[in-house]
Amino acid sequence: MKKLPDLNTRIDHLYDIINGYTRTQLLITAIELKIFDCLSTPQSAETVATRLKTHPVYTQYLLDGLAALSLLDKKNGCYGNQPDTQAVLHSQSPAYQGEGFSMMNKMSQAVLGDMGHIVRFGPRENSVDISDETVWEAYARSMANYERGGTAQQMATRVSQIKGFSSFKKMLDLGGGPGLHCIAIVAEHASMHGVIFDRPAVVKVAEEFIAEYEMADRITTMAGDYIKDPIGENYDLIWASATLNFVRFDLKSMLEKIHHALKPGGVFVSLADGLTHERTRPKAYVLGCMSWMFSGPDLMFNRGEIAEAMRRVGFSSVESETVRTAMMPMELDIARKAL
Repeated sequence: MKKLPDLNTRIDHLYDIINGYTRTQLLITAIELKIFDCLSTPQSAETVATRLKTHPVYTQYLLDGLAALSLLDKKNGCYGNQPDTQAVLHSQSPAYQGEGFSMMNKMSQAVLGDMGHIVRFGPRENSVDISDETVWEAYARSMANYERGGTAQQMATRVSQIKGFSSFKKMLDLGGGPGLHCIAIVAEHASMHGVIFDRPAVVKVAEEFIAEYEMADRITTMAGDYIKDPIGENYDLIWASATLNFVRFDLKSMLEKIHHALKPGGVFVSLADGLTHERTRPKAYVLGCMSWMFSGPDLMFNRGEIAEAMRRVGFSSVESETVRTAMMPMELDIARKAL
């Protein structure tokens, strides 16, 4: 009689991977329906379905799935937002990130759904024109609430601890996107002025947030392509968050440009990815960037890559540390120009 295989292998992690698609669909569906807007206070599935004009049975299935993911609390048949859910998934929250999650999902689906073809033959002709200003404007808006949801405040606190910060007069936020990092850093200083440099459509978004936070007297914008265009000069501080990837294969030239734009004794701070374990960790970054990696050149940095390039172009000192952000651990490199 043929015997069944004698296996002692755990494969629960494989089922966990397969269920990842279900998790994503539960979250994206809930965002699209604005489920979390209904649950600031506990409500029954029937009440939610009535309010949203959805099918009561399948609304309950969705709510149960969200509770299984610990996005909702279920008690006595009623569902309510968890505190973190209320903070980032209620559309009226200042830290709402639902639109950003939806955009990330659409970008991933467009590329990763074609993964088999890409692995066999390489990427198809890119259907997204990255020179399209509307694409960058949408991306900047999607990142705004992520930044002011805690990352901007976290980084501003760290930057304010840099030796000499209180004497700084002028900073540049290079590729600053919606500008929340610049706004937060300038707010930590009594008088420093800031400049946000990015594409024309993106700085329009930044200008909206400058107005919202009443910083027009201390923060201005510059529009252009920082790879090709002048970025200004005489800065005490230059900040670059997750933007040097675009110049990874010409990093030396960009860092020389940044070095030249600083005053003697000025500081350049880079917040960027830093892959380890032969580019397989941190897991959150490797997986989160798969859609980018499958659609073009690999622009992700190895840990220490930026710091070493800073030393090579002449920065007199470089300090590096790993910081935990809401999304993933990232590398913070602080380089100082000689006096």
